Amino acid sequence: MSKTDLKLNTVEWNQINWRKIQKAVFKMQKRIYRAYASGDVRKGRRLQKTLINSYYNRLLAVRKVTQDNQGRKTAGVDKVKSLTPKQRLQLANDLKLRDKSQPIRRVWIPKPGRNEKRPLGIPVMRDRAVQALAKTALEPEWEAKFEDNSYGFRPGRSAHDAIGAIFNQIRYKSKFVLDADISKCFDRINHQKLLTKLNTFPKLRKQIRAWLKADICDFTKHERNPNQQGTPQGGVISPLLSNIALHGMENRIKQVKGASLIRYADDFVILHENLEVLKQCQEIICEWLTQFDLELKPSKTRMVHTLHELDDNKSGFDFLGFNIRQYEVGKHQSGKNTKGELLGFKTLIKPSDDSVKKHYNKLSEIINRFNAAPQTKLINELNPIIRGWCNYFKTVCSKKIFSKLDRLTYLRIRRWADRRHPNKGKYWVSDKYWKTEGKDNWVFTTQYKGNDHKLIKHSQTAIQRHITVKGNKSPFDGNTLYWGKRMSKHPELKNSVAKLLKKQDGKCNWCKLPFGEGDIIETDHITPRAAGGNKLKNNTQLLHRHCHDIKTKSDLRVIKQYKAEKEWSKVQKQFNNLNWGWVDDMPTLLNGLGIHKEPDNRGAQ
Repeated sequence: MSKTDLKLNTVEWNQINWRKIQKAVFKMQKRIYRAYASGDVRKGRRLQKTLINSYYNRLLAVRKVTQDNQGRKTAGVDKVKSLTPKQRLQLANDLKLRDKSQPIRRVWIPKPGRNEKRPLGIPVMRDRAVQALAKTALEPEWEAKFEDNSYGFRPGRSAHDAIGAIFNQIRYKSKFVLDADISKCFDRINHQKLLTKLNTFPKLRKQIRAWLKADICDFTKHERNPNQQGTPQGGVISPLLSNIALHGMENRIKQVKGASLIRYADDFVILHENLEVLKQCQEIICEWLTQFDLELKPSKTRMVHTLHELDDNKSGFDFLGFNIRQYEVGKHQSGKNTKGELLGFKTLIKPSDDSVKKHYNKLSEIINRFNAAPQTKLINELNPIIRGWCNYFKTVCSKKIFSKLDRLTYLRIRRWADRRHPNKGKYWVSDKYWKTEGKDNWVFTTQYKGNDHKLIKHSQTAIQRHITVKGNKSPFDGNTLYWGKRMSKHPELKNSVAKLLKKQDGKCNWCKLPFGEGDIIETDHITPRAAGGNKLKNNTQLLHRHCHDIKTKSDLRVIKQYKAEKEWSKVQKQFNNLNWGWVDDMPTLLNGLGIHKEPDNRGAQ
């Protein structure tokens, strides 16, 4: 291929209107969701086939696996790590379902904080693209079927929603908790039972069966083995297939009166106020899991009570990096339940000790690794880790832990600075690396190429409560306002509009009433452009159309006043530039106009 051909194909790929493509694919996904939600399976199957054959969907699938996904540079057995723009276009043209699959490459990665390793199965680039194609069609169908309290690997849901659901279950009544984990869930799922449960059209079923049965090649051991069970971690469609396999757990537990199950992927908790009933729930779940050849992991399964007692260090539990525990309090600190009765406890959710320890160890490891690096390099390495960890835990009671981590980080960096200058005093070292900003005398900062580089402090992150997703809500249900406000992005909304929706909490900035479905929403400049306002984001807001009309009337007065002041400033400027010495009473006239200028002493000409 010549350089000219490569340039032309690069331009062709980069000039694709991706927003238009995403919008078209999303509209088709909404139709699939509505078809299955209303029970029209025949229509849903027809729409799924249309979406799989869609050229727009094929382009989107190729871009996802070659440019967007985090593991896009990981090669399969064919050792292909990246594609040129021409190869991407060619792959999109040739993409279709088949009844076979290439072998999967086995990669072993260490589990965090343990001496164990987790097996990953990496398909080749083409199979990953076809998996993305199939997932786009299957996901809306199962979003219409999944249970309310399933939160892992689902669009629009997160670990914070699972934590919020647990809080809502125990906020008015302390309960016993079965904290459980499924042993090697991804690696042991029964293929035949999963395909039977999937119940999709034959062509897609054959393709998924081929992916599940693909041979596994372990290059480190020089082995190639057939895959008899499990959905290999590393495939695009594997999280969806595992969710499909575990679908039904919550409905089974709901048959036990008063019991509730909250699941995030293969981690779940069951809550009930009676210990004996909870033991019964454990037996029910163990029996239910056997149909997919799964079982609970004994080392990660335990029963605890949410209420903390002074002589019981085993109360409370850790889930998804958070520690959830209830503490006894006096009557003046206690809240009330729905009946108005005093609770006698309060529920606190914090970062778990294990999460705090891992985070601090990671910071220490980076500081050790950059022992001889410039201050700027160290700051740039630490800031993303601190920012990401704080953003994850800012939705719970983390303020004290943030302050504690700031203190520990300061001590660690202080040691880093002192070791660099063993012959200097501590005050000299402090003045070199730490500056004063406002009331903070210990800002670890430096200048590089005229820009300030300063270390983020954990305590600078504001605590912001997370609002749990409502019931069985899904991004495919057509509620654009709800998901635009919640996620600050939506395929059917401009990014600027979605961000303003989230910033304004879904309310009109004029009447302060929430936007409703069917309302016409318009973007307005807070300070009108004609009155000196700018085009920046901080000068824009969303209003109802009728509120926009009212504001426009008031803006006309502001614009008129602005223009009058502008004209008057021009008159003043002209007066100041003129020579008024020939008028005897001009000083009096100028003083009356607010213009002060000494008369010319040269007299009349």
